[in-house]
Amino acid sequence: MSIELPLIDPIVVDPAELAPRQSLRGRTARNLATATVTVPQNAETTPRWLLRLLPWVNIDGGVYRVNRRKVIIPRAVRIPVIVEGEEVRIEGARLRRLALFRDLDIAALEEIAKQFRTERYDAGAVIANDGDAAPRLLIVAGGKVEVTKTGPHGDQLSHALLSDGATFGEEALIENDWRTPNIKALTAARVLVLDRSKFDEIADRIPKFRETLTHALELRTAALASAEESGERKIDLLTAHGGEPTLPETFVDYEEDPREYHLSRIQTVLKTHTRVTDLYSNKVDQLREQIRLTVTAVKEREEWELINNPAFGLLHEVPHSQRIPTRHGPPTPDDLDELLTLVWKKPAFFLAHPKAIAAFGRECTRRGVPPPTINLFGSPFLTWRGVPLVPSDKLQISGKSDVFGGLGSTSILLLRVGEGEQGVVGLQKVGVTGEVEPGLSVRYMGTNDESITSHLVTRYFSAAVLTGDAVARLDHVLVGRYHDYEKR
Repeated sequence: MSIELPLIDPIVVDPAELAPRQSLRGRTARNLATATVTVPQNAETTPRWLLRLLPWVNIDGGVYRVNRRKVIIPRAVRIPVIVEGEEVRIEGARLRRLALFRDLDIAALEEIAKQFRTERYDAGAVIANDGDAAPRLLIVAGGKVEVTKTGPHGDQLSHALLSDGATFGEEALIENDWRTPNIKALTAARVLVLDRSKFDEIADRIPKFRETLTHALELRTAALASAEESGERKIDLLTAHGGEPTLPETFVDYEEDPREYHLSRIQTVLKTHTRVTDLYSNKVDQLREQIRLTVTAVKEREEWELINNPAFGLLHEVPHSQRIPTRHGPPTPDDLDELLTLVWKKPAFFLAHPKAIAAFGRECTRRGVPPPTINLFGSPFLTWRGVPLVPSDKLQISGKSDVFGGLGSTSILLLRVGEGEQGVVGLQKVGVTGEVEPGLSVRYMGTNDESITSHLVTRYFSAAVLTGDAVARLDHVLVGRYHDYEKR
């Protein structure tokens, strides 16, 4: 009886192993060593400068009411334009945003809306010359249009730069001595036009039409006389140097329905297996790292919401009077100077996409005026007129070609911050159950039958703009234009 032994592969020995050695090999020694490990790295993480730079106000009751003085004359209005393919139109009810049409009934407004016609202009085309064109109301449906007037020395001075929804010439429909200024298309533009002759035809057909307009004009004239430049009612004061003059009587009027901000929340349920957290937390606490990475994602989402949320995001909270387009597309020093004229009361910082800041830097280099750099939180920031340009990738860049002549456009914000400065403030609720940071809590929810532990992660937050001039927006900022420089 023979026994067959299993075949055993011969041990192959590396000839180098047979060479005489004087010490233990490093590759073998590593089996006894513990590797030095890092915590999980996260490419999503950004500096989140906006969260650092915003002053935060604690909201005890969950509601923040902003009381303001009553505005009797809005500084600027925009009329939403509906674009459907080649058709451009407006809804009659939207015309009530113009003071002249505020008291007209819907039937009259619809009749007026039908009388608008669409005109298209190429970049550089003249829409009207000083005093040459017939009086008419203009609504910009797309593109950029510049209104200029002849200065005292005969040169052309910029009066207004109009973009989507902006109106011009409302007075031309009712004033007999109206003179049309110079109007030119800076880009390819579409303009809705209502001629004075068409308007007069409607006025002759509709009963009491002119009486309603006359009443609206009288109210508007009276409001202008009693309003500050901001649109708020004047507080009557008297400056006297002697005697006993009769003092004026006055009062300060408030908004009847002040804006209230309710805290929003970001929430998620973090699940971890007890086996993982029990067995594999010798050097790195697995639960702590799961919470840290989840909290990081919550903060990234919070910054996005503070900028883009349609209910309270900064992009949507900018009044129309505080929105301006770039003059030529890329952000230039002139554009940022214009932005500073809108938030001139202690501007804190610009907020822009990194590509927009790079585009501004290229325009400065082209003009030979490199912006200075300062250090904040240990990081360098470009500045303009002493105001830092703070980067955030949460400002979106559009990828579609548009009438402004290029791909990739975004916006730049300029903010004044602080409750004491009547600026922009962040809102949060401090002291919630399970709080790990102000306004952010991690709450244990229990362990289920599969040994899965759940934790509720919650962040309560919002933002408020205390006055309209605390924030301004530069629109149609092109980020893809580069320049070729001659070699010297």
